[in-house]
Amino acid sequence: MNTRRRALGLALAAASTIILWQFPFGRYALYPFTILATWFHEMAHGLCAAALGGTFVEMRLFPDASGYAVYSAAQSLSRVGVALVAAAGPVGPTVAGTLLILVSMRPALSKASLAGLAVVMFVTAVVWIRTLFGIGAIALLALVLLLIAVRGNDWWRGLTLQFAGVQACISAFLRVGYLFTEKVPMSGRLVYSDTGQMAEALLLPYWFWGVVLTGIALWLPAWSLARVLRVGRISTR
Repeated sequence: MNTRRRALGLALAAASTIILWQFPFGRYALYPFTILATWFHEMAHGLCAAALGGTFVEMRLFPDASGYAVYSAAQSLSRVGVALVAAAGPVGPTVAGTLLILVSMRPALSKASLAGLAVVMFVTAVVWIRTLFGIGAIALLALVLLLIAVRGNDWWRGLTLQFAGVQACISAFLRVGYLFTEKVPMSGRLVYSDTGQMAEALLLPYWFWGVVLTGIALWLPAWSLARVLRVGRISTR
């Protein structure tokens, strides 16, 4: 399979995944990727909070593929900082996924990048995840990635990186309506969604931020896959 066909296949897989995720049966049919999407989303929240001076306390993942990150914000975290942490959930994985797709074009970096992703997942399972299900699921996915990094050839590594990158990019669309919902139910009460938190911090309506985040989440993977198509083959430099 040449690079052009691979990129087209990944784009079709991404579109199919987004559509299937909107239905309960689809989320379970794509269960490993649904869990991975939730992991990407919650990790981005926690790491962004830590980068802005807060503390990433823990992450919880559940068998129904839901989850949440717990973090304590620094006392000096501004309204912009609050908005950035909220936006990190949908946008952070898209940025990381784009980098994975671009790195996949260089076999010299693919092995280290894939192994690095597996190590990060193992570390999160030990340090931050606080549910038995979450620890087991993320550790198992990390083990699969590590085996491909060690035992796979350049083609398999590149394909796996690109597929993982696409999954990260489209994690914002696990539930499309979420970005256009101000409040969502959690633990028996209504809490602000990511875009709801952005609206509270930055005043503009939640649906405006939903449009902005959706645009970013669509543009970045499209740009990265277009780069793969322009290359026409995986670089050997």
